[in-house]
Amino acid sequence: MIPLPLSKIAPAPDLRHMALQALCTSNFEQKVAIALVLKGDVASVFVADAEIQALLKQLPGRPERPVLTHPAKVPRRSPRLLDGRAALIHAIAHIEFNAINLALDAVWRFDHMPQDFYHDWAQVAREEARHFNLLRQHLQGMKPEGDTPAWDYGDFEAHDNLWAMCEQTRHDVVARMALVPRTLEARGLDATPQIQAKLRQVGTPDALRAVAILDIILHDEVGHVAIGNYWYRWLCERDALDPTTHYAALARQHGAPRLKAPFNRDARLQAGFTEEEIDDLSRQ
Repeated sequence: MIPLPLSKIAPAPDLRHMALQALCTSNFEQKVAIALVLKGDVASVFVADAEIQALLKQLPGRPERPVLTHPAKVPRRSPRLLDGRAALIHAIAHIEFNAINLALDAVWRFDHMPQDFYHDWAQVAREEARHFNLLRQHLQGMKPEGDTPAWDYGDFEAHDNLWAMCEQTRHDVVARMALVPRTLEARGLDATPQIQAKLRQVGTPDALRAVAILDIILHDEVGHVAIGNYWYRWLCERDALDPTTHYAALARQHGAPRLKAPFNRDARLQAGFTEEEIDDLSRQ
């Protein structure tokens, strides 16, 4: 897809239009570059132009590689082998790439929200882009033996689960906040310590460097989930919805995955979940 020029969206760039531009581009380096500098004033997004409407039907813009497949068909590799660790880093990088798109989509898509909402998700987009760069650079440094070229983003198969839920909730900001940051992305809070433990057991320099990168990501992701929790509760209060019962209804309506223990209780508490919510997850 040809990147969407700012002139096609607005007479002058602003935060929401920049987010839409980044979301539309299929060049992942350009997407990351825009996300890293995503700041500015907030304006309404007008997408009546027929050319823009045609582009919006192709969202999100993404590169031809990696090849996307069903999660069950993504090959499993042992992290004890170098190519297995490379595949693992690639999988996490792909999650971060999708998370950039999720944050960009939240910035441009939902009208009539407080300005802090757009600035919060712009911050998330910047941090997800930084995570992606850290992981990609690490992957590029994990060169296989012999004459085989170094790995890069796109060299392994990946799946599309995160964006699928984004698409399902595109017409409902309450559902988006409930089921993307505080459900799917919150799973990363639980999974990251387990991944780190496996990498520490491997103990190679590249594995330990990956552990350090995941420390950075986990710290930031607590904040991202906290942003999702804050805006979900803000929306429930605005719309006179009970957060607990409405969440359960949204999860059923959209087929949200049933989360499995163990849960990272400390991280979830820092991210704004209550003790009762975590206990409810444990009883599922």
